[in-house]
Amino acid sequence: MSTSTEKLRQLLAGSDLLLMPCCFDALSAQLIEQAGFPLTFMSGFAVAATRLALPDTGLISYAEMLDQGRNILDAVSFPVIGDGDTGYGNPANVRRTVRGYADAGFAAIMIEDQLAPKRCGHTPGREIVPRAEALSRIRAAVDAREQGADILIMARTDARATAGLAEALWRMQAFADLGADILFLEALRDEAEMVDFCAQVPGPKMANMLPGGVSPILSPQRLQEIGYRIVAYPLALLNSAVYAMQEALNGLAAGDLPRRSVDFATIRNIVGFDRYDRILEQYPS
Repeated sequence: MSTSTEKLRQLLAGSDLLLMPCCFDALSAQLIEQAGFPLTFMSGFAVAATRLALPDTGLISYAEMLDQGRNILDAVSFPVIGDGDTGYGNPANVRRTVRGYADAGFAAIMIEDQLAPKRCGHTPGREIVPRAEALSRIRAAVDAREQGADILIMARTDARATAGLAEALWRMQAFADLGADILFLEALRDEAEMVDFCAQVPGPKMANMLPGGVSPILSPQRLQEIGYRIVAYPLALLNSAVYAMQEALNGLAAGDLPRRSVDFATIRNIVGFDRYDRILEQYPS
């Protein structure tokens, strides 16, 4: 059987734009797979929000992210990309982080060049590390892959916000030259910059569609024309879930049951009661 990493390689070798809603727990990942999407991304923003009710400012740890990832990976069979933030330390830490994510079963890990503690890429206050340190992180991640970790490396830069487009493009090219498998230039400011990125730097690239963020929201068709291979929707499920829960709570406070929700039979099926009972039928007492 193909590993999750091999499945992701096959998807990247195809011609279709890969639509990727991002998950935050096992249930959201399972719903994404059941809806027919080819892959998902475990969002650090969304995991910090749902697991800790805290902002994406480096407050969640490697161990917490890995634990959340294992639960997600146990629930699905399609490729999952994991948010590895800054790698949680120096190059030795990066190598351990990459190996840990690979052992858990992630198909790819994202490593970025922000100064720790990092921040969400569409919020103020971000800083990036110098070129040498950024390159060392990606080199360490690639070395871990080359030395046996079954995982792809997504290299991210936040340099556009702090050092300009030219520096961001330089870093993307340097990361590609080091052997990164997927490239992510965060928070480009307009469509022209997105076109420049895809035209100037080779290799599979990911776009990030965050309504209310810095980058323009483009259609999947236009993103594919520009040259992207993956488009992430980082908070589509989290935002929708928060809206639905607030609406339900407002209704309950007024004495009404939620009007827009799945029924008990549906949620019972989603979480696997029927599958559980079929297993028990194999072991009559």
